[in-house]
Amino acid sequence: MRGRIHVAAICLVVTVLAGCGSSPQASFYTLSAGAAPAQTAATYSIAVGPVTVPAIVDRPQFVVRVGANRVTVAELHRWAEPLKSEIPRVIAENLAQMLGTKQVSAYPQSATGDAEYLVSVDIQRFDSALGEAVTIDALWSVRRASGEPNTGRSLVTEPAGGGSYDALVAAHGRALAAVSRDIAAAIRSSGAAAR
Repeated sequence: MRGRIHVAAICLVVTVLAGCGSSPQASFYTLSAGAAPAQTAATYSIAVGPVTVPAIVDRPQFVVRVGANRVTVAELHRWAEPLKSEIPRVIAENLAQMLGTKQVSAYPQSATGDAEYLVSVDIQRFDSALGEAVTIDALWSVRRASGEPNTGRSLVTEPAGGGSYDALVAAHGRALAAVSRDIAAAIRSSGAAAR
């Protein structure tokens, strides 16, 4: 009897140790710019930042909405860098492409320097629903170095079909491109008004 208990205990330890060696690996994702290039070049100098995000998504793991009042944290699906850094970088890349200028920089926490336009963005919602859609609700401000700010709000929902995290990330990229289009239009109109 004692021998059987000893053998069973050894088998249990071996099984647990074998399971530990094959634990799943985390996947890391990054946002990509997705704007179409401008038809003409411009000479705007733009600094993007600061960008704020809701505390609920200010973490490495994806936060996925699974109900009207319920979310889940996907431990094995993570952002490669903080969203506070990724979002301004993507918006800056989009603006550079949309406006045809190379003088666009991203500052994750604060925008300073000699830029002609300062862009700040407050992300109100950054929702992800796997296999369904993503929603970005952003309040933004475009301020000329001399002048009053031009403010706006962009509420964008993009389908994220396919049920994969890759599709979710691509949808967020498209949503940020739409937000960037609104900001680019504000910069163009501000530039035209200044002439």
